[in-house]
Amino acid sequence: MVTLLATMVVAFVMMTTNRVEATALTYNVAAHEKACFYAWANEPKKKLAFYFAVQSGGSFDIDVEVKGPNEKPLLNLEKERQGDYVFTANDVGEYSFCFSNDMSTFAEKVVDFEISMENEKRPTQINQKERGTGPQAQAEAMDESLFRLTGELGRIDRMQKYQKTRETRNFSTVLSTESRIFWFSITELTMIVVMAALQVYVIRTFFSGSRRSHV
Repeated sequence: MVTLLATMVVAFVMMTTNRVEATALTYNVAAHEKACFYAWANEPKKKLAFYFAVQSGGSFDIDVEVKGPNEKPLLNLEKERQGDYVFTANDVGEYSFCFSNDMSTFAEKVVDFEISMENEKRPTQINQKERGTGPQAQAEAMDESLFRLTGELGRIDRMQKYQKTRETRNFSTVLSTESRIFWFSITELTMIVVMAALQVYVIRTFFSGSRRSHV
């Protein structure tokens, strides 16, 4: 019982020392708006992950700019629909993530994005033969499993985000096509009614003129 408790405590300490700080948001970027969000790196060599996807609005594209401390440019994208990037925060300080919708005259853009930060350093891996069977070895094995599980969960999360973005865009395309078909049908029906009324008017005018000539 004591051994199991010690193993759990060591594993908890490892998890807290390698914890991930993440923020996931959905933001509505108005036309001609530049929206910026910030993350603080309290120590160098942290891994900074940045994901974004335009869910709706216009052509599903937006300008993206990422800067480090002292306005150091890290990423500059124009008219991108989505992206998944990983940086190494070499400097301590504030990192900015900006979305610009200057290219749109009136269209708003709904953007999903996530900013996560974690330590790149991991505990030194020990050979399986050197681990032994003590609480420390069990904690290291648990930490290794958690590390692999975190990677797999991250991959699944990115795949789900990709599928969500694809579904949203396809649904928007379907709605746009449906709207175009509806208005095309209304226009076509209106033209048919106008042409029918015009034909009736021309025929009635023709026969009225013929009757006057005959009399």
